[in-house]
Amino acid sequence: ENELDLADHVELADFFRKTYGPTGTFNAKPFEEARSWAGARPELRAIGYDARGVAAHMGLLRRFIQVDSTDLLVAELGLYGVRRDLKGLGISHSLRTVLPVLQQLAVPFAFGTVRPQLHKHIQRFSRYSPVTILKNIQVRSTLREARVDKAPVRLEDPLVIVLPISKLMSDWPAGNTIDRNG
Repeated sequence: ENELDLADHVELADFFRKTYGPTGTFNAKPFEEARSWAGARPELRAIGYDARGVAAHMGLLRRFIQVDSTDLLVAELGLYGVRRDLKGLGISHSLRTVLPVLQQLAVPFAFGTVRPQLHKHIQRFSRYSPVTILKNIQVRSTLREARVDKAPVRLEDPLVIVLPISKLMSDWPAGNTIDRNG
């Protein structure tokens, strides 16, 4: 993160606004001005560039989550995006390049959530990698900013994606609720 300068953050923020904006104005809002992250800053970023600038991005952050009552260290994957003109070209296979980094971080699993509308995309992606899609899991997380008109915690029903790193998928704890603030 410290290797990025202001111009990098501006370019990434623009990339995210253009990537997430078509899914709803609210989704692009966290990336106003030069903000290149939505909640917590990523610990590591994989950024793909081409002649037109940022082509793809994936961030990760080690954190403890709680699956029902089991605490679990994971690398949470997020801020995933591919520039619209490159969709369908197989860039999602880039997870293979991130796998050695995940192994160096000594986490048992990588974990992420996506909107249910991306189910077909993730299902295609999981054919070429050991990603498991978990459905009917509720995910609790704290809002980025406390507001007096909203509860501080939100409950969502996304698709949960799990990638075994140093453990087997059979080692993933059983449970129907994941608390990101584990």
